[in-house]
Amino acid sequence: MSQSLRILHICAYTWDIGGPPKVIYDNAVVQLANGAEVTILTPISEGQKLYPVPDGAEIVCCKRHSLARIWAEFSPELYQWLKKNGEKFDVIHIHGIWHFGSVAPFLLNLKVAKCITVHGLLDPWAYRNGYWKKRLFRWLFQKNALQKAEMIHVFNTDELRDVTNFIGESHPNIVMIPNGIDLKPFDNLPDKGYFAQELGFSGDKKVILFLSRINIKKGLDLLLPAIYELAKEREDFILALAGPDDGYLEATQAFIKQHQAESYIRWIGMKTGQEKLAAFADADVFVLPSHSEGFSIATLEALVSGTPSVLSDKVGFADNIIATESAIIVDLTTESIKDGINRLLDDAELANKIAKNGQHLVRTQYDIRVVGKRIMSEFLKIMK
Repeated sequence: MSQSLRILHICAYTWDIGGPPKVIYDNAVVQLANGAEVTILTPISEGQKLYPVPDGAEIVCCKRHSLARIWAEFSPELYQWLKKNGEKFDVIHIHGIWHFGSVAPFLLNLKVAKCITVHGLLDPWAYRNGYWKKRLFRWLFQKNALQKAEMIHVFNTDELRDVTNFIGESHPNIVMIPNGIDLKPFDNLPDKGYFAQELGFSGDKKVILFLSRINIKKGLDLLLPAIYELAKEREDFILALAGPDDGYLEATQAFIKQHQAESYIRWIGMKTGQEKLAAFADADVFVLPSHSEGFSIATLEALVSGTPSVLSDKVGFADNIIATESAIIVDLTTESIKDGINRLLDDAELANKIAKNGQHLVRTQYDIRVVGKRIMSEFLKIMK
C-alpha cells in the first residue's frame, strides 16, 4: 500500500464470541504486512480468554460493566479510552452491531472515518432474536450509526438487502467484499487417525463433524433430530460436536441423554490449531445447517480442507457453492439434513467431486491476502 494506515478494530475479541475475532486476526495480519498500524479495542469480563493477537498489533482491554447484561458489551472504560485516543486513528473498523462499542464512536462524534461490518446480524432470523430490544436500540442509535458510517461492509447480496431494509434508504457507500482465510495452515493437513484416538472408536466408523459454537443459531435444533433419525438406518458413523458452549450445550446434552445417543453423538469441546486441522483431516462429512450466518469461516475451513460438506443456504456464500457444486445445500428441515448426510456417506464419487470443487473455490476466491488488500483499498477512499 502506498499510504500507511492507523486502524482501530472494535469488537469483543475472545474465543467465545465466534467468527469476528478470526476475521479481525486474519485481516490484521494482512494490514500489518502492508505497513499499517493495528490496534484492537475489546471489552472483556473476568475469566474470558482473549483470542490470539497478531505479532505487531496492540490490544487494549476494557472492563465490561454489569449493565452489559442489558446493553451488550457496555463499558464506560471503553468509552473513556475512545474519547482520549479515538482521533489518533485513520479508520475505526467496527465489527458487528447492537453492542456498545458499535455506537460509542458515534456518541463521541469522533472525526475519524468509520466502517461497520455487519457480520450477518441483520439477517431476519438473527433480528428476531431479542426483537423488542433490538427495535428499541434501532430507534435510539443503531440506525443512525449505520447511516452516519462512511462505509458499510457487507459480505453478500443478502446482507446488502438486509442493511437497506433496516435503514430504510440507500447508503452512499456499501461495499461488498467476502470473508477470506489464511490458506497456509491448510497446505499440509495432519495425518488421519486423530479422531479414532480422541473419540475412542475403531477406524471403521465414519466421522460427521460439526465445528462451530454450540448455539441454536447453528442449526443444532435440526441437526440433532436428523442424526437421531439417521441412527435408525445405519450404525457406521459418529457425530462429533466440536465447539464452545454458547447457550445450547445443556439442551444438546439433554437431547443426547433422552435419546440414549451417547454412542454416536459426542461433544468434544472447542478445537483449535493442529487439533482443528486434524478434525477436518479425519472427517468424512462436515455439517453446518445454520439458521443465520454472516459469512461462515468454519465453512471456508472445511471446504479448503477437502472435507465434503452439508450446509444450509445461510452460510454466506451459498450462491457460489451451488454454482461450483462445492457442497450439498440442504433445506432447514430434519429430513433434508439427514438425506444430505446420507448422500455423502453412501456416494464416494460425489463426495470426492464436491471436496475437490470446494478446495478450488476457496483457494481461488477467498484467499485473505487478496480479500484483505481489497478492504484496505476501500479504507484509503474514506479517510478524512
